[in-house]
Amino acid sequence: MNVQSSETGYHYGVMRRAIELIDQGGDALTLEEMAREMGMSPAHFQRLFSAWVGVSPKRYQQYLRLGHAKSLLAERFTTLETALATGMSGSGRLHDLFLRWEAMSPGEYARGGEGLTIYWGWFESPFGPALVMGTEKGICGMGFAADAGEAAAMEDLCGRWPKARYIEDVMRLRPWVLSAFGGEEGLSDTPLFLIGAPFQIKVWEALLNIPSGHVTTYSEIAEAIGNPRAVRAVGTAVGRNPVSWLIPCHRALRKSGGLGGYHWGLPVKRAMLAWESARHDA
Repeated sequence: MNVQSSETGYHYGVMRRAIELIDQGGDALTLEEMAREMGMSPAHFQRLFSAWVGVSPKRYQQYLRLGHAKSLLAERFTTLETALATGMSGSGRLHDLFLRWEAMSPGEYARGGEGLTIYWGWFESPFGPALVMGTEKGICGMGFAADAGEAAAMEDLCGRWPKARYIEDVMRLRPWVLSAFGGEEGLSDTPLFLIGAPFQIKVWEALLNIPSGHVTTYSEIAEAIGNPRAVRAVGTAVGRNPVSWLIPCHRALRKSGGLGGYHWGLPVKRAMLAWESARHDA
């Protein structure tokens, strides 16, 4: 069963094509030209955009610019210290959800998930098809297939815990996923079960403190976890984040304002940053 209607996934498909159009045509593209390229009427195209992100396509263009990351760094750069001190965020708080996490011991991690049962299922999300995995204790994996493809996403997440037992069970995961994407009233808890090495988990916990609509840098994360020289190792740990979106690795940028990498494809990262920025300003 899908998290939201199949139309939500369709909205992302439209957005992905819009990103490509904006890359080619820039800000000069009019609403009419974009709608024509999509094979829609301007009114229908505008309605789809507004339903997906809450702002018009023309306004949304500014958030999809390749230079938007630099603007975010200039205007909404957030240190973890500032986020905590001002109450913008807090340990375990994200998207107004309370996220609980429990890390595996180093020994458990080294055993590659041996003895773990991991449930999995495919769901629609605002960013295309999402593969979600979880144990009895919470979500342990979330990947996006819009850029990578479904087979590659499945192989990627299963490869992280090769000795685990995998069972498809959409209904078991559905309440957590609905909560994760804000798809249903009254669901406030999205428990996480982070499966990783201690250094990785430190980095992932740091990412949880960056508020929606804001960004940080890899070097800032390294400073925050007390290891300022470990920028490259931080970048690797960010890239290995198994629970994309909920642990917001898309909010980590290069100091230069470059997007950096993104495990599930840069179009997905740009869409996430643009979606959050537009909602932040709406």
